[in-house]
Amino acid sequence: MTVAIEMGQTTAGAPANLDLEELLATRLLVQGNSGSGKSHLLRRLLEQSAPWVQQTILDPEGDFVTLADRFGHLLIDAEDHTERGLEVAGERARIHRVSTVLNLEGLDAENQMRRAAAFLSGLFEVARDHWYPMLVVVDEAQLFAPAVAGEVSDEARKLSLGAMTNLMCRGRKRGLAGVIATQRLAKLAKNVAAEASNFLMGRTFLDIDMARAADLLGMERRQAEAFRDLERGQFMALGPALSRRPLGLRIGPTDTTPRNATPRLMPLPEATPDAHAIILAAPPPENNRPQRRSPPPDLLGQLMAAKTAALEIRPEVVEQPLSAEELAERRERVDRILRAIMAEPDAGFRAIGVLYQEFVVRCRIEGLGSDVPDLGDFRRMLTRARAGLGSDMAEDDGWQDVSVRASLLPEDMQGVFMMIARAAKEGWPCPGDAAIARAYGSHSLRRARRLLTYIEEQGLIVCQLDGAGRRIVTLVELAWATAPGDPNAEELPAEQGCSSAS
Repeated sequence: MTVAIEMGQTTAGAPANLDLEELLATRLLVQGNSGSGKSHLLRRLLEQSAPWVQQTILDPEGDFVTLADRFGHLLIDAEDHTERGLEVAGERARIHRVSTVLNLEGLDAENQMRRAAAFLSGLFEVARDHWYPMLVVVDEAQLFAPAVAGEVSDEARKLSLGAMTNLMCRGRKRGLAGVIATQRLAKLAKNVAAEASNFLMGRTFLDIDMARAADLLGMERRQAEAFRDLERGQFMALGPALSRRPLGLRIGPTDTTPRNATPRLMPLPEATPDAHAIILAAPPPENNRPQRRSPPPDLLGQLMAAKTAALEIRPEVVEQPLSAEELAERRERVDRILRAIMAEPDAGFRAIGVLYQEFVVRCRIEGLGSDVPDLGDFRRMLTRARAGLGSDMAEDDGWQDVSVRASLLPEDMQGVFMMIARAAKEGWPCPGDAAIARAYGSHSLRRARRLLTYIEEQGLIVCQLDGAGRRIVTLVELAWATAPGDPNAEELPAEQGCSSAS
């Protein structure tokens, strides 16, 4: 299923849609001079995609802090935390799947770069099981990935530029989709900008920026003048998530507004105060005593509170208790999704976090909505699925003892034990080394044999060979035994394969 985010309207009046799943794979670059509507565009994108994907915003001016009230993002004031604290916060945000706004307002340029780099590092270095899809929006990206050295130290610049390069160049495999916005393409490091495949170009006046924008959109240089004529909120779009040809569009309205609106002209006060007495009055005495700062807030507590708040602000639908027939139907739909995932050729060798991402997407397509199991439940379901068990069979009284015995093994071995137990219960041939290795998530046949040896050493099974070299596995105390099976068989026997896929 394609998730289409409506960004506004094209110049022809048709809806201007952005393919969110394509964006997650191809990244986005937004360019426009001050006042062109870049921040408004980013706000529209964030609001429309908030129900679908986790988000984090690097906000140097505090423009996006209002998202916290409306959509439940966790607001992190960077000046209240150390670089190490922000690195850990980034890691925890991904683990707990909490959307965040990193407010860098109030920090000087060097500290903005250092703290942003630390937070991005935490997002990037999280363990593979937590590589969920995530939009990482960086406003004023030229501050964090400058094309040339500025007034900041070389160390800060290298840290920040390295983090931005990782985001745009290596982030895709980790589920991180960079969305970067800049006032000046010429000021943005080329190796960062070059990784984006989608472009939204707004009003631009300088020749060098217009020429570079035209090059990115595949336009002729003589067409670059058109960027000067764009109105506020108008952009030229190109990219696989937007349009295969340059397309003009106008960004639609947003539900939230910046905390600091654009200053407007106001008349001066009619009454003239005593300016000399007010402006040049003696300054107040300085307080030289060091002020005691309150300890930094508990970010983990804030993350969990934000996760709860995000769930609370979503519109709740009062559901009636499901009947037994409806519960059975729902279990069957989940089992069908799991079977479809496990039927993919490389499913046995993919990380659990990646499998869970696909599982969540398929559940949403099936209309399961908020009933999608969490990662912990999915791990248990995956163990059963790798053994070819559906939820109805796993809940049968006859399997309770098997489940208890499986729990004595490490989690990644339980699926193998249950697969062998099922073959023994049904009297099927013992699975071969290839099938065991696949259920374990490995290509190594030697590892499969070591795994059987380990389970036997735990006193759960007994392995033996018949006169023809075929393997028989018996479950201790249950008296279930597999039929003889060829250890070198490439696939499961036909009846097992058909049953597990039915």
